[in-house]
Order: sequence, then structure tokens, then C-alpha cells
Amino acid sequence: MYARPRNHLARIAALCVLACGTCQVLPAQTLVALPFANKTTAKTGQGNMDWIGESIAETVRDVAGEKGILTFGHEEMDQASQRLGLRSRTLLTNASALKIGDTLDAEHVLYGSFQFVPDAEASPAATPPPAQTPIQPTAKRGTLRITARVVDRRHLHLSSEFMETGSLDDLLTLEAHVAWRVLALVAPKLAPPEANFQSLRATVRLDAEESYIRGLLAMTPMDKERFLLQATRMDPKFSHANLALGRIHYARREYRQAADWLQKLQPDDAHYREAAFLLGLSLFQSSDYPGAQKAFQTVADAVPLGEVLNNLGASQSRRGAPGAIEAFRAALSGDPADPMYHFNLGYALWKSGDFITAADRFRAVLDRQPDDQSATLLLGMCLRKQGPRPGDARLVALERVKTNYEERAYLQLKSLVTPPMATSPSK
Repeated sequence: MYARPRNHLARIAALCVLACGTCQVLPAQTLVALPFANKTTAKTGQGNMDWIGESIAETVRDVAGEKGILTFGHEEMDQASQRLGLRSRTLLTNASALKIGDTLDAEHVLYGSFQFVPDAEASPAATPPPAQTPIQPTAKRGTLRITARVVDRRHLHLSSEFMETGSLDDLLTLEAHVAWRVLALVAPKLAPPEANFQSLRATVRLDAEESYIRGLLAMTPMDKERFLLQATRMDPKFSHANLALGRIHYARREYRQAADWLQKLQPDDAHYREAAFLLGLSLFQSSDYPGAQKAFQTVADAVPLGEVLNNLGASQSRRGAPGAIEAFRAALSGDPADPMYHFNLGYALWKSGDFITAADRFRAVLDRQPDDQSATLLLGMCLRKQGPRPGDARLVALERVKTNYEERAYLQLKSLVTPPMATSPSK
């Protein structure tokens, strides 16, 4: 997930405080990783290599996000560039990078460029075999040079320029080392030993990475899906592409197809819990409530966010399984202002016959949403002490689910919640 408005972060911070008791919440770290500008000249015969600049930035965003640093998505960065009159994916000055950081209120800004310099003496036989070539085959062998800088807005400091150099085939290794160097600058305690830098980047085929990034950048839904499908054919275990295709089908309300893609992610994949949350939603909408409960429980065990607990309770409630009331109460304790949590808890209590407590929850809903017809209907039934009536479609399957998932914001703020310093006992 990407960085969210301050009021959203404040809500999650409150959840962390409730979970940890008396503690101190420090400011969340934020990083904007801008696409790297392409300085490759057209005469090299490389075609459009802009995808490389986006791939570098995407790797840094992934690594930073996994370490709990909040990052910004494509839409937010594009909007910031437009407000400043800057073209996306172009070479930036130090001042322009700083302005984008100011606009997004990001602590750190990563920006840079790359250039492919062909080897004039490379023979045609040196080109990769057809099965391994990218979508637009590399015409010549040569050297890829990546240069980068990080602006620290909090301390008004610009890092010295650092460079990574290697062959185009080594792109993913170069990206992993760029990500390590950014971590070492932004959050040194979160960076692994340099000898282990390659562990920061999942191993995938280079042509699959190219197809995936081109899919992210595609202007039409048809092209986006075509590139992503091509990425999965090249590397069936490519979790990023599988998740992206799952999102596409979910947005189309093709829930079974979405579940097929999302189930491909494994527990050791970087976005596994995000995929499990979306899988839970897909199965819930497909009326597979046991499967949805299992998916949401997997996420709740690691990230007990309100939206996860709410959806877990909704899945349990739909199938008449125990635990729904407890899950709804846990979600409500994290965000007492959310009318959905009040409604779901009230609905579960009403079904259990606890009319008095349920009525309080429906009143809380109507205080926030006076036009909620289902809450009005159920409040009236609570006051008349009337329970579920067989055959009344108005009273069946009313549980409501959340579709937002904020794991990165939660983990970031949880990591910044620190207990107060203990004082040594006096001698």
C-alpha cells in the first residue's frame, strides 16, 4: 500500500496506541521514489527503455514498503508533477526533486537517471537467444549506468551521487543494490548487511519484469492485461504480476477469476497478506464464506487492522460460525467512529437475540448516517424485540465488508510506537 493522508495515519496511530497501551508515537518515515529518467540516445537502437526507470523506482518502493517506510504511488507522484508543471519521467534538477517532496510532504526523495551505452565491438552472436529476449529485443550489448541521489527534507541534506554499473542482464541485481543504498541512507538500522543486498529483490526473469512494468505503465486496460499475462507466462511464479491480474479481475467483479490469480501467491511473497485480503473479498463475494474466513484469519493473525477483523467477522456471521461478535467488537474498539463497525456488531447481536445492546449500536449508526434504511429497520425490530424472520429478504446477509487494506501504514506506525524509557531505580 502507498502513503495515505495524515488523518488516516492518525487513525492507525490511535489503533497502535490502543494495542500497546501507554507509549510514544514518532513521526512516520515517508519516501517518494521517482521514476528514473532515461538518458539513452535513440541511435543506440534500444527502442523505448523508459520501463527501466520505472522498474528501478518500483523496486525501491517495494523494498522500502516492506521495511515499514511509507511510499507514494504513481497517481500521487503524477499529480504532484502536474501541479508543479513538470513532465513525468524526465531528468530532474535538485530543486525540482525538492519541490516534489514538498508537495507530497515526503521526508525523503529519491531521483536519478539511467543510460545504456552500447558496446560497438559486441558481435551479433552475443545477443540473448530468442526465448530470453525482452519484448523489444536489445540490439547490442553494452553497459547500463544508473545514477541516483536522495534528498533528506527533514535535515535539508542532499546525498552525494552514487552510481551502479553493469550489463543490462544484471538490471535486477543493480536495482537491489540501489535499494540497499537508499535504505542505508534513509533508515540505516533497517538495511541488511551489504553482503545480503540481493535478498531485497525477488528473483524473476528480466523479460517478465519488463512485461510487468510495461503493464503498469500501459494506457489502456487491454494493453495492461496483455503485458501482465505475458509476464506470468514468462515467469508463472511472478507474484507481482499475479497480484496485479487479481486486482484487475476483482475490479471487474470477476471474483472467481480474481481468486484463481490471488491463490498463486505464497506466504514468503512480499505482498502475500495483501493478496490474501483481496482473496478473502473475492471469496466472500463468491459466497465461499469458509474460504473467505480462512483468508481473513491469515491476515488478522499478523495484521489485526479494523478492516481485516471486520471482514473476518462478516465471513463468520454469514456462515453462522462463532466468533463474529468478538471480531466485530475488536474492529470497533480500534475505530469507534466507523458506522460500518457499529452496524455489523449490532446486526450480529440482533441475530443472537441481544436486542438491547444491538439497539445501542444501530442508534450509533443513525447518529452518523441518519439515512441508513437497514439500521432504521433493525432498530425498530430491536425495540419490538423481534428476531430474524424466515423468508424476509430484507433481513438476510446484511453484513458489510471493507475493501481498503492499509498494512504498510499499520506496520510503519506500529514500528514507531515505543514504550517510555524506564528509569533506573535509585540506589
